[in-house]
Amino acid sequence: MPDERAREGRPIDGRTTPAHDLRSNDRDPHANDPDASDPQPGDPHPDRPRNNHDHRHPLVPDLLDPESVRHSISDMEEVVLGAPRRYTSGQVAHLVGVPLDEARRLWRALGFPDFGPARAFTDADVEALRQLLELVRTGMLPEPVAAQFVRSVGQTMARFAEWQTEAWVEYVGGELGGPRSEQVIDAAGGVMAQLEPLVLYAWRRHLAAATTRAMQSLTDDNTVGQRLSVGFADLVGFTRLSRNLSEAELGRLVQTFEDLASDAITALGGRLVKTLGDEVLFVAFKPEAAVELGLRLVEVMAEEPVLPELRVGIAYGQVLSRMGDVFGTTVNLASRLTALAPKNTVVLDRELAAALGDEPGFDLQPMWRRPVRGLGLVEPWTVQRLGMRDAADPDAGPDGSVDGGVGGGLDAERDGTAIPDQAGPVS
Repeated sequence: MPDERAREGRPIDGRTTPAHDLRSNDRDPHANDPDASDPQPGDPHPDRPRNNHDHRHPLVPDLLDPESVRHSISDMEEVVLGAPRRYTSGQVAHLVGVPLDEARRLWRALGFPDFGPARAFTDADVEALRQLLELVRTGMLPEPVAAQFVRSVGQTMARFAEWQTEAWVEYVGGELGGPRSEQVIDAAGGVMAQLEPLVLYAWRRHLAAATTRAMQSLTDDNTVGQRLSVGFADLVGFTRLSRNLSEAELGRLVQTFEDLASDAITALGGRLVKTLGDEVLFVAFKPEAAVELGLRLVEVMAEEPVLPELRVGIAYGQVLSRMGDVFGTTVNLASRLTALAPKNTVVLDRELAAALGDEPGFDLQPMWRRPVRGLGLVEPWTVQRLGMRDAADPDAGPDGSVDGGVGGGLDAERDGTAIPDQAGPVS
């Protein structure tokens, strides 16, 4: 029978639902739902025999008896899910005690489609929905916050799953040389069993770090105001280069770039916000760390012969953080500075150059001031390690650019062809 406590749950996506829909014990929210029979958790799928795997550790036995899952997509899904699909969406909602449309909203928020009358859900789906609604019912999470939590989990896990599956299928089907479907099914169980605790561990570590940063940035009025350094690192001439590469070669180039960038950013205490193929977006929490990070990225990429030159733009200021991403004028300015940067160069905005102050080890030089559409007149600065200026390109112009380098303004080509807007050097 439905858990009576769960009937007191409320929708978490901000929509209003009459109280009796979720709280009344004398109204069945699924009275008109043909799918909402009253199965008991643990009942087997009526159309198929029970799988005899031990679902307390559901994945390991599949390695011992791979024939039980070969050649069947549905069986492979069962290996990953850890249990057979037993319930329709109506039955899940009925067991938890919420209207069907509410259960479906939560399911979509997690990034999953509607399955109609199909038996697509397991005991784990029932328990997950029950626990989520309990968080809202008890007041541990307000509805809007719970909605953000659900969507963040869904979007993050979707990308996580795609990324890992692509890497695993490529490895199994390529390097192991066997039929892809058989190899993936045979080995999926053991890998999943080992990765599951790693996911929880990594989430806790990242959550601890993010919480610490948020607490440190609290202002006196209890609002989170983040002044961050935001940077873009962009591969020069990537569009032209990609036209001459096969898909496999292009994939390896992008993977190499993202791997090197990720390692460099995290090693120096920055955060990789996202990757965009030929570009990465990162943030750093101290000005000197941001500059060191930008210089290190240029150095690391220069050591990799398969990669083209890199350019980096970094701006410092107020940043709005939402859904793991960053927004605001500071982010836009960092993007524009990247478009202004000559190859193998790090360009800063005036705020970051000023915040750097007399930090030892860096050589700052002004570039030409120039107008940028939407941002007005910007005053970029180049930065190098102290003592490296003499080793720069002897053909460099007064703003550090060379013939064919990137000029100023929003309309400059990302692979570098425009002429600088020379409005005069920074005073």
